[in-house]
Amino acid sequence: MLLLVLAHFVCMLQCSFLSFAILDPIDFLALQSIRKALDDMPGSNYLSSWDFTSDPCNFAGVYCDGDKVIALNLGDPRAGSPGLSGRLDPAIGKLSSLAEFTVVPGRIIGALPYTMSQLQNLRFLGVSRNFISGEIPATLGQLRRLQTLDLSYNQLTGSIPSSIGTLPALSNVILCHNRISGSVPPFVSKTLTRVDLKHNDLSGSLSPTSLPPSLQYLSLSWNRLDGPVDLLLIRLNRLNYLDLSVNQFTGNIPASIFSFPITNLQLQRNAFAGLIQPVDQVTIQTVDLSYNRLSGQISPMLSTVQNLYLNNNRFTGQVPGSFVDRLLAANIQTLYLQHNFLTGIEINPTAEIPVSTSLCLQYNCMVPPVQTPCPLKAGKQKARPTTQCIEWKG
Repeated sequence: MLLLVLAHFVCMLQCSFLSFAILDPIDFLALQSIRKALDDMPGSNYLSSWDFTSDPCNFAGVYCDGDKVIALNLGDPRAGSPGLSGRLDPAIGKLSSLAEFTVVPGRIIGALPYTMSQLQNLRFLGVSRNFISGEIPATLGQLRRLQTLDLSYNQLTGSIPSSIGTLPALSNVILCHNRISGSVPPFVSKTLTRVDLKHNDLSGSLSPTSLPPSLQYLSLSWNRLDGPVDLLLIRLNRLNYLDLSVNQFTGNIPASIFSFPITNLQLQRNAFAGLIQPVDQVTIQTVDLSYNRLSGQISPMLSTVQNLYLNNNRFTGQVPGSFVDRLLAANIQTLYLQHNFLTGIEINPTAEIPVSTSLCLQYNCMVPPVQTPCPLKAGKQKARPTTQCIEWKG
């Protein structure tokens, strides 16, 4: 009888032992090191569940498969929750099966550990809205399975390593709002859909083949990039968002991009020149081409745009009648034509501009036939001096 009881007791111990996966000791020690380098910010109790006398696979943000950690999401992901402070410990490179690593917004400081290059299974790396500094490790180019790289809203410096551009599975590159300088490397991934590098200090030109045709979202605004981009843009016919504003790009804007499935086209504050000649009626909701060196007559194909900014260019001639028809029908929300060399618009001075429409015509080679409120930057002068206008003498 005693032997039977002992056998039953041993069986219970074995069954209990088998019902819990024992975490790999290397992963266990790595999590301990990661924990020691971090603290909850005031109002956060995320790390309170990290009690190493219990199973680490039950910790908040830790996900396991068998005895290995496969995902680590540091911090409370709920919107508005305080994040973490401290540093990212190099021991993270010991989590050999890690496929996903994220950190919620907080006050994590210091450099990104170079040991991350050891995470050969990593597919998602997201450490945004913290205070990560230093350079992007070139060794991240060894993560051949990486699909998403999001290091946005940090204090990163240096250049984008060329090795990042060679990652074959990359889908999303989000490095905006840092202090990154240098040029934009070529990206070879045929599955790349999103590149967001806005608000950095990038410079140089883009080669016609530097970005793949798979791209759907491209934002390079607020940098110091220059040179022509027409040969590059005509290849990116899957774009649904394009923002190249506040750079020093030159050359022509290709007509074909106005037929792309774009909802928002931002090309303002560059040095684009030449004519704007869309082939068909433009269905893009917002088009901003302001503050460039564009010339010629305004195409009637642009009259179907809801928000159109053509101000501060060198457009000449009459404003097409199709614009007037759509303006009065309240189909245009914004039409900014100020600071050009336009010579007329056929609109009745007594016509009532819909209250939902913003129209600005001042500082052209004409006296605006209707008085409408303009933005403060347009100034107070209603028309250009006649000395600046060849065909108009006041």
